[in-house]
Amino acid sequence: MGKIDTARAARCAGSARLYQRAQRVFPSGVTHDSRHHLPFPLYVTHAKGARKWDVDHNEYVDYRMGHGALILGHNHPAVEAALVEQSREGTHFGACHELEIRWAELICEIVPCAERVKFVSSGTEATMMAMRLARAFTGKNKILKIQGGFHGWHDYATIAMQPPYDVPNSKGVPPAVAGTVIAAPPGDAAAIERLLDEDGDVAAVILIAGGAGREYLQAVRDATTKRGVLLIFDEVVTGFRYAPGGCQEYYGVVPDLVTLAKILAGGLPGACVAGRADLFSLFEIREDDAEWTRFGRITHPGTYNANPLSAAAGVACLEVVRDPDIQRTATATADTLREGIDAALKRHSVDGHAGGEVSMVNVSVKSAKSAGRAFQHAFRSAMQLGGIDFSGSLIVSAVHDQRDVAQTLEAFDSALALLNEDGFV
Repeated sequence: MGKIDTARAARCAGSARLYQRAQRVFPSGVTHDSRHHLPFPLYVTHAKGARKWDVDHNEYVDYRMGHGALILGHNHPAVEAALVEQSREGTHFGACHELEIRWAELICEIVPCAERVKFVSSGTEATMMAMRLARAFTGKNKILKIQGGFHGWHDYATIAMQPPYDVPNSKGVPPAVAGTVIAAPPGDAAAIERLLDEDGDVAAVILIAGGAGREYLQAVRDATTKRGVLLIFDEVVTGFRYAPGGCQEYYGVVPDLVTLAKILAGGLPGACVAGRADLFSLFEIREDDAEWTRFGRITHPGTYNANPLSAAAGVACLEVVRDPDIQRTATATADTLREGIDAALKRHSVDGHAGGEVSMVNVSVKSAKSAGRAFQHAFRSAMQLGGIDFSGSLIVSAVHDQRDVAQTLEAFDSALALLNEDGFV
């Protein structure tokens, strides 16, 4: 055991004990793949603002931020008040309610492409629904995605996730399903045009707009429009983060459909598909048309669709994040972190770079031992020893402040020293 793991075992004994219990009831002891962290993950008891505390009473500056859902930080006063009030009125009516209308109205006011909305419970459900809607509207069967793009865990989303791109990244996906998804290399609009010309059975192109750039997105928009193919932006992560209206506002390129989750529901389960009104006519219920009801429409049940708690949190959150100062503040903090991390890498003579866009900071370290998962586990553990928690990237909120930044940069400096001692850099 290296110095990092030894120090963390002493500091986080309570988390280690809980992980032993968890392994008896969960495969690999976790309920989300990204929470898998060796030799054991943290177990958190509570959080507030930009910080959270584990079962051993250790305090952390949090850059996981609810997997990106909490641009307002933990327990934002407006969201907390809305949840408390709604919980007293009821958590699930099994009926329509006014909050779901206001939630959808806010989406239509803020998001450029949104004329109609359908709520679901997760980003995975949203991309699955968007693909079904595209196929139903166009009468075509295939979806074109970008290699490496993550669109959730349903069968269609497992295709072209990681090399080799023609093999799903999960067992249990029927070959017939895999054959309905084709993929283009990232950043290659010409390849998308070529694939669309070669295969006339493509209903839609789905892509993650974040980091793609306006020129590329506009080229894809032009290519799809010209060929009668729908364009779907997966903004589960980027919605309300790049700008109030997401990447489509930030880059000025408007898709036909967008999938939203995370920030949408203020940290609670909740997601939606939004877009052109004519597309959503396929969800209409026509009581006097039995043929349409049975064969013409897309059915859409869902026990937790727009449930009152998620709607209350979502309305409270969107009323705040529609102010562009929220995104500007988070981005400015992220820029300061990028600058400080780059300076630390230079001081330690480590080949690396802090990248990412807007309020998401990606740290790349290049060394002979930094390519594998062992390095990622060690890096995260070393940062936790300095009171910082992150996974993959640092997701910055609008409530991270100068004190958080100072602690983060100090922890990063110490982590580089520890990683060097343990032979990782």
